[in-house]
This record gives sequence, structure tokens and C-alpha cells, in this order.
Amino acid sequence: MAKAVGQILGYSDKISVAVGETIDFMVSCERATSYNAEIRRIINGDPNPKGPGYKETTVSTAANGTYKGRKQFSYAGSYGVVPHCKLLDQLNSFSFVTAIWPTTPMKGEQVIVAHWDEHNAKGFQLCIDESGGLSLVLGNGHKKDSIGTSTSLLEREWYLVGCSYDAKSRKAMVYQCPMKNYGSEVSAETSKTIRFKRHIAAGMPLTIAATIARTVKKRKTTTKHFNGKIDSPRLANCSLTQAEMHYFLHDRSPQQHRSTLVAAWDFSLDITDTKISDISANGLHGDVFNLPARAMTGCNWTGEILDWTIAPDQYGAIHFHDDDFYDCEWEVDFSLTIPRHMKSGCYAAYLSSDDGEDYIPFFVRSAKGQAKEKICYLAQTASYMAYANYQAAPNAQFMELLMGRLVEIHPWEEYLSGHPQFGASLYDVHSDGSGVCYSSRLRPMINMRPGVQHATSAGSGLWAYNADTHLTGWLEHEGLSFDVITDEDIHEDGLQALSDYNVVITGTHPEYTTKNMWNALYSFTQQGGRLMYMGGNGFYWHTAYHNSLPGVIEVRRGEDGTRNWRSQPGESYHSFDGDYSCLWRHHGKAPQSIAGTGFIAQGFDTCSYYRRTPESEDPRISWAFDGISTDELIGNFGLQGGGAAGLEVDIADRSLGTPPHALTVAKSEDLTDNYLLVNEEQVLATPIQIATANPLIRADLVFYETPNGGAVFSFSSIAWCGSLPSHNYNNNVARLTGNILRRFANDEPFALPTR
Repeated sequence: MAKAVGQILGYSDKISVAVGETIDFMVSCERATSYNAEIRRIINGDPNPKGPGYKETTVSTAANGTYKGRKQFSYAGSYGVVPHCKLLDQLNSFSFVTAIWPTTPMKGEQVIVAHWDEHNAKGFQLCIDESGGLSLVLGNGHKKDSIGTSTSLLEREWYLVGCSYDAKSRKAMVYQCPMKNYGSEVSAETSKTIRFKRHIAAGMPLTIAATIARTVKKRKTTTKHFNGKIDSPRLANCSLTQAEMHYFLHDRSPQQHRSTLVAAWDFSLDITDTKISDISANGLHGDVFNLPARAMTGCNWTGEILDWTIAPDQYGAIHFHDDDFYDCEWEVDFSLTIPRHMKSGCYAAYLSSDDGEDYIPFFVRSAKGQAKEKICYLAQTASYMAYANYQAAPNAQFMELLMGRLVEIHPWEEYLSGHPQFGASLYDVHSDGSGVCYSSRLRPMINMRPGVQHATSAGSGLWAYNADTHLTGWLEHEGLSFDVITDEDIHEDGLQALSDYNVVITGTHPEYTTKNMWNALYSFTQQGGRLMYMGGNGFYWHTAYHNSLPGVIEVRRGEDGTRNWRSQPGESYHSFDGDYSCLWRHHGKAPQSIAGTGFIAQGFDTCSYYRRTPESEDPRISWAFDGISTDELIGNFGLQGGGAAGLEVDIADRSLGTPPHALTVAKSEDLTDNYLLVNEEQVLATPIQIATANPLIRADLVFYETPNGGAVFSFSSIAWCGSLPSHNYNNNVARLTGNILRRFANDEPFALPTR
């Protein structure tokens, strides 16, 4: 009987670790008091009985053993914290004013700002209340009193909101004013005398976009998270009028109000960081947690400038979400220092308890200075992170239309639907409908597990991590020694990470690529390296890693591309590095310029085959087809959709950068009309976006030589590697791949053709 998903879960602090380095594992057990841990080498993650079967081997390490089980907790929702200070404890009278852009005002109570002691009911909270309007809550240590406008805020509209309290008269006031005049939308202000004298929440921090609920094991947990943008919060030590609130908010030099100003937080500063800076003389700086979205258009954005690095003062908003997530922050349960006998490869910590099991995948690379293999497998960890915990089947619109079949919802998807605290993927939207632009690996990535099936692939139903084990399983079967490096390694070390290898092999879907990764791979091919592009839809989205936070990437879905959501106007530049986040082709670096082919179509019902072209008989590449006849269909079989060509496919395109001497040695045929042309290839909506009406909808096998003895071969289909294991690895897909890999690993240089 299969064990239930989620009874035991874990993650690691690293995804790539070298021999001699240490990796930490964090584990949570729902009920089990103990569990076993083993380190295993993952060979083939596909349990499909039509293939070679699931394969792994246990590795003897000091980390293998039995450990005490405990439940650890994850908390979603972003917020800001300004640490406790004396100034906050001296606020007898106060005013607070800010601009907000609420996205779910009718969702329930949401805190905008709080200096509040929940346990003792002291302090103040400015909230959106159950009516959808503004409310101020005050406490005296025994009871609470509140005052509200009872006027619902409009979604996705800017408001000036403020509150004040005068300690002497006990008069409180709340005020909301729309910043755009529709004629019917008016300001709302309410004031009253509070029944008691407010007590200050002494010793407590000030929080923005949430309030502190309780402390669990020295970790503060938050609640009543705000959904929407907050811009330019201001705090004063007196009761302000409405006119003074407007002046305070719009004054871009608030330091002049030294006698009354306590803090003025400018979110347009430190956009690439987690800091929030106070530009008053008091320096009440803070931090944001769980990665709310930065580089967001503020209440003063004119629409004339789209790049926040040019006019950061117009990007003084932070978009908070109640389901933002960065790091589980679990305590370490066990660690592994990679022993010398663990060769580079794909591994996982296997966890098992009486009622559950889990795998925590990681990759071991060779130690610096250690002899390297000639073959390097590039694990596409950025793509794994982009898809982490993506629930395509239960959440994505039109999924069954795209699949061309009924879609099965798997147990891991059911589990995630009930446990949003483990964060979403870059394909999901937040609870307020805005796109998820950050994804972290510091959490259980539940769909990145050996054997996990996805809705987006027929047949074995594998995607990303598991689909890539078709390739690593074939390498192991063929006895081809290889090292593993990851996207993160290339991002951090650049070309140096690749320089020792003759050939780099990608996985099935290297879709997410940073500037460092793109430059390193391109330079590698130009300096004599060989690249085997084993998948489809690669080198597609311009991606960024955070400069200081480990294990998190960012993608904004700009004005073009095949995507599940689109960025809001003015919000297409990364907050992490300031680059324009769009397709690489819009940076003049289309996938064709690095791999020879680029994304053209996707379809998820069945896969097809390739037919050789006359160019396959050119002496420059004919050696790759040794053992394959000229009229033989290539890949009319496979574990992924029944063929080697499919799911997401690429073609050569000279106008997008395919080198002029490239050879298209085979083309796919008979893709179904479920394969649709990608958005970026369509200027107008036309009826020729289906395969039978458009000859562009196909996959191309492409070869070309590069300077200094290098070469590139592109297989241009996510499904290609799913055909490698067919007939116990005895097939023409495996033969062609092996012929190319062995030649690419050879030291003999390739020669550029003469024209």
C-alpha cells in the first residue's frame, strides 16, 4: 500500500554540493516519532513498466541512520518589520499615513500597519476590516476599541489612508481618500472618542502588512496579512488633520518635519535587497520577510518610464501577498559531508517513517582541483525551481483542452491544494490574482521527487527533474562517466564551471536562464566546447538570482511569450538585478543563437517521430547516423507520449540566429492539431496556429560547428530523452545520441566548413 504524501517532508540548504562540502537536511514528520534516512544515487526516476523501471542505489555514508521525528511548521505571507526601539514606546499620540492599492479588500481583516501586543491587547492596528473599509483598532491591555469608515475600498485603486490618536483627548480618527477621481468615489472619514486611554505596545516591533500573532520557538508568526501594494508609509508623534496627512504623504523631503516626524519609509530604496529604509533623521530601518514583490509601480507612477532603475522614485511600492513564501526556516535534523567515494552525480536523501516517505534531491559535483570527466551533465535547477509545486491539473485553466484528454490529479497535487504554506511556482498566481514572480528551493519541492508524475505529459507523465532521469539513466546504462554541475554553479562561477569539460549535455527543458548562464554557455561553445541540447523550449526566459538571499529566482512575464500570467504595466524589470525580464529573443539572444533552434510550438496529447533530410548525409554529420538507415523513422516510439518529437518543440530559424552553416538533419512529422504555435511567433491571430495548417510546427534536429573546434547538436524536443530507454536502450534515438556524444567527448577538434 502506497504511503500518504506529506506525512514526512524535507528539504536541504543546498542543491549542489561538492566532494568535501557539507549539506544540511531539514525534516518534518506529521506524526512519526522517528524516521530512517539513507543517501541514494538516483539513476532512473521513471516507474513506467514499459521502460527499464525505477532504479536507484543506496550509498554508504555517515548520514545514513535513524533520527528523531518532529513536526516543523511553515508560514506563508509577506510583511515588514521595524525592530522595537524607544521612539515607538514613546508614541502616546500618533498619526500614520500611507498610500495603498488593495487587491482583496473584501477578503477579511488585513493589517496595513501595527504596533501591537496580541497577548496583552495593547497598541494600535490600522486595518482593512470585514466591511472592506478602513479601521483603527486600539487596546489598553484589557480591552479593545475600534473605529472604521464602513466604506468599502475598490480593488486595485490607489488610496491615501491614515489614522490618528490624541492621547490627551482620546480622540481617534481614520481617513481614506481615493487618489483617482471617478466622480462617484468619495473620501470617508470617521472620528470618535475612545472609551479608554490607549496603552502602548511596549517592547514590540512595528509591523507592516501583517501583525504578530505569537512566538513559536523564538520565531514570530504573523497573521492578518495584507494583499496589495503599500507606498511611502509615514509615522508622526502627534494627531494630524486630513490636510496634514496629504502633505506628509506627498512631501518627498519629510526630514524637514523633525519635530513631528518619527519615521518615513521609502520603499524605492534598497529595491534589490530586503531592507526598508527610513529617510527620517531617526533611522527606524527594517526588513521585509517572505519576499513581497519589489520594483512595483507606486502611487506616483506616470506611465512614462517602464524601467525602475531610471526613475526609482516612481517605484516606491511593495506588493505584499498573504501567500508569499521564501524559506521554511526549519531547524537542521541531519547533515552530510560528501565523502570522496561519492562520485559526481544525482542523489537524494531518502526519508521513511511508518506512515510516509520522501526524497530530497541534490547533486554532487567534483571537488575543485579533482580530475574531471570529459562529459558534463547540466542539471537545470533553475527550471526545477520555476516549476516547484506547480499544480497544473487542479489550477490551470483549459488544462484538459491543452492535453486533449481527461487529466488525472495526482496525490501530491491534492496535498499541495490543502497546504499552500509550501509556496507556489512561477506558473501560479497569488491569492489576489497577481503573478508569482519569485520561487525558492528552501522548502519541500514536492513535485521534484523521483517517480512523481505530472499532468503535462502523456505516457510516463514525467516533467523536468524526473524526465531528466531518462537521460542520466541512459548515461549510466551506457557506462559513460560524467560529472554533474547545476544552473546555480554556472550562474555563480560562469565559464570557469565549464572549462574543464569537452561536452556539456543539457536536460530536457532548460527554459530558465540567467545572464551569467547564457554568457557562459555561449562562450563555452565559441571557445571550442561542445553543447548537446537535449530538450525543447530552452534558453527562453531571462531569469535572475537574488544577490544575497540563497536559492531564489525571479522571472517577470513581460509583454510576450507563452505564459500563465502577464506582468502589470511598468513591472517587467527584475527587482533582483534591474534587467528587463522577458524572452531572451527580445534581448537579441534568441535560443537559436546558442542552440541553433528555438521554441515554436507545444502540445501535450501525443508525440511523433523524425524523418532524415538530405543534409543528414553531409560528411560533416553523416557519422552521427552510423547504424541508422536513410529511410528509417527516428523515434516513432517512446515513454513520453509515444514518440521522440513532442510536448514542446523547437526549430531552426536563420532570422533568429541559427548559424548560416547549420545543418537541419531531420524534421518531425505528424504532430497533432493539439500542437499550437507559440505567442511570440504570431503577429496577428490567424487560423494557421495548428500543426496541419502550419509547416513551422515541427521539431528540427540541427548540427553546426563553432569556432576553435567546438560544435552544437540540438534535439529540439522535450520528449526526445523519453525515447532513450525504449526497447532496453536498443533503439535509433539512443544510437544517434550515443554516436554524437562519443564524438563530442573526443578531443579531436571540429573544423568550420569553408564557403
